[in-house]
Amino acid sequence: MTARFRGLHESGCFVLPNPWDVGTAVYLEHLGFKALATTSAGFAFSRGKPDGGVRRDEMLAHIREVVDATALPVNADFQGGYADEPEGVSGNVQLCIETGVAGLSIEDSTRRSDRRLHEKELAVERICAARAVIDESKTGVVLTGRCEAWLVGDPDPLRTALDRLTAYAEAGADCLYAPGVSDPNEIAQIVKAAAPKAVNVLVSGFNHQLTISQLADLGVRRISVGSGLALAAWGAFCRAAQDIKTNGTFHLLADNAPSAEINQLFRQT
Repeated sequence: MTARFRGLHESGCFVLPNPWDVGTAVYLEHLGFKALATTSAGFAFSRGKPDGGVRRDEMLAHIREVVDATALPVNADFQGGYADEPEGVSGNVQLCIETGVAGLSIEDSTRRSDRRLHEKELAVERICAARAVIDESKTGVVLTGRCEAWLVGDPDPLRTALDRLTAYAEAGADCLYAPGVSDPNEIAQIVKAAAPKAVNVLVSGFNHQLTISQLADLGVRRISVGSGLALAAWGAFCRAAQDIKTNGTFHLLADNAPSAEINQLFRQT
């Protein structure tokens, strides 16, 4: 499985959609996608929690559930490795590998207001720690190094991302990822700086105008949607529920997915 996933990163461009539960994972496999990735935010929302509000063991159980539900390679959104220090990241990455994932990502966000990104030296050490555990496991799990500069409001996100992503590549990351970048010229700069390593670009509401062909032409190897599909579902749900409560009508239910079609899909799994 990891060999299949690693092979997808070697040439071309593929979409890595993000299910948030077993049903959505099964449906995405049914559509013919080649691999899947979990979404920390999408799963957290399904549990009535904010992004970052799911504890490690609950997230590991969710990751394993998605892995077991599909024959596709699964990449784990493993946030910051659920630890600050490299030693803690090592132990938690080992637990994530044991779920059967084909890949996992480690981000450099601290989720604190006083210092939003880990110091660069520590962030690199965290990637090194994850790399060492993966190498020791001999599983071939794909390691993605994430720079959260855009998402935390860094004053010069491109400069920070270029500096950090190249360092993460040298530390052993197989794929580089700076969620939030949307300008094609900036994406091209990241791809050039990270070469020959693969680059993942997040496409969501803020940059939904980008297309697969445009990103492929920029040299992007992997495209994910993060919580985008989960938020699309939430958007439809919220609009329909608000229409019922505010207007007393049920018109928006006319756009529902056919129950018979979904039932048939799940009878086959």
